[in-house]
Amino acid sequence: MTSDHHPVAIVGAGLGGLVLARVLHVHGIETVVHEAEPAPTVRTQGGMLDIHEDSGQAALRAAGLYDEFRALVLPGGEAMRVLDKHAVVHTEEADDGEGGRPEVNRGQLRDLLLGSLPEGTVRWGAKVTAARSLGDGRHEVSLADGSAFTTDLLIGADGAWSRIRPLVSDATPVYTGLSFVEADLLDADARHPDSAAVIGGGMLFALSDGKGFMAHRETDGTLHVYAGLATPEGWISGIRALGAEAAKAAVLEHFSDWDQSLRALVADADSALVPRQIHALPVGHRWDRVPGVTLLGDAAHLMSPFAGEGANLAMLDGAELGRAIAAHPGDAEAALAAYELALFPRSEASAAESATNLAICFSDDAPKGLLAQFAQFEQFASAERS
Repeated sequence: MTSDHHPVAIVGAGLGGLVLARVLHVHGIETVVHEAEPAPTVRTQGGMLDIHEDSGQAALRAAGLYDEFRALVLPGGEAMRVLDKHAVVHTEEADDGEGGRPEVNRGQLRDLLLGSLPEGTVRWGAKVTAARSLGDGRHEVSLADGSAFTTDLLIGADGAWSRIRPLVSDATPVYTGLSFVEADLLDADARHPDSAAVIGGGMLFALSDGKGFMAHRETDGTLHVYAGLATPEGWISGIRALGAEAAKAAVLEHFSDWDQSLRALVADADSALVPRQIHALPVGHRWDRVPGVTLLGDAAHLMSPFAGEGANLAMLDGAELGRAIAAHPGDAEAALAAYELALFPRSEASAAESATNLAICFSDDAPKGLLAQFAQFEQFASAERS
């Protein structure tokens, strides 16, 4: 049964969808965000994000929230270390406060965006099950509770397994061959000082033999750890079926000859391990213009996290789409065409970079390629400064 009609409807209350809603609000355009989760606090929102000047920060400026964002930045979070499996430090950078990618907690950033919207903008517990065209750019969206709504402009901001994507594209995410197993070490400076020292104040990469540990410090003193492995697609299911200690042992089998200080990042974890497969849409994913509907964020260009652009691009997508809608009042097709014209080459470049960086980080001779890449960046930065 159709119960509501919305001139503009967003599916998904992730960072991209919320930035879009906020930018539309700034321009006096009402929208409704439909989110499957029953409440904003139903689950944790992940770890730290580095927010880039030309994407995430630009989006927050467009949303009028840049100063509030700066108050959330973790001091020292841009520090970085690169180690090999013997825990030998190959490069180390301190956070001098001059970097362009400050770190913030994803959950705090989401709360900032939610708090900037009028009450009732987000409809919680509104799980989308299907969407269909009604012609003339209008769509009907069905929800799990049996209700439905119609809209003149539908935006899919609903992530990797988007229910809106099939309206414009038959592409689906594919497994990249890489799996993460995530863990947390709580109150690390007091309870896990050796691990805190290994990770340092910001981000750690410990890479060798096509695998590795990545980790970062969070605002509450937690160390969030990712063990990255090239595994068959079914390996994750086996890890999920194990108890906590057995799961740790199964992961650490792949790191038997690694330094104990690195193995401890998983062995000493206080939380249950969380296994995740890394999926991606094809590099260069795009679609022909379909009246009344478009995508943003992972729904449009899911990629591995190795360009650091997923959340940043989602927010920039939201800001750019919001500004395009505001710039073309009464002409949704002109707005969507302008938005997608910039979206496709921007996301293709980032997806290609992400795929390349994944291969570099998990090559047999890692961290050699990553170190060479950082050296090139430093040369370029030095040339810019001179």
